[in-house]
Amino acid sequence: MPVSQADWTKPGATLSHKNACKEFGIEESEIIEAIRQGKLQYKENYAHGNPYFRLLRDEVESFAKEIHGGETIEMKKVEYEIKKTRTEINSYKRKIAALERQMQNLLQRKSEIEK
Repeated sequence: MPVSQADWTKPGATLSHKNACKEFGIEESEIIEAIRQGKLQYKENYAHGNPYFRLLRDEVESFAKEIHGGETIEMKKVEYEIKKTRTEINSYKRKIAALERQMQNLLQRKSEIEK
């Protein structure tokens, strides 16, 4: 099951074990057990001094299908994408509100200058 180094460097080909739990609805303990059994390859990384496992997305998806079945995983992926999209929409709403406030302030300053 060894993979080439290129598989680890492709954009979107890896994810952290925490994101794998969120995206595929599997428990952290299940991931650790799969690593011990050799079902999942990993690389240990650190973010701000905190360790995490970097996993191959394809392997995690196959493992999750093996545990929970294909339909459940597909449903989890769709729910995750909905949540991600909703978060992005809310982020844009906040940015738009800030830009509208900035526009109001600029228009107010302009009218004060014109007087």
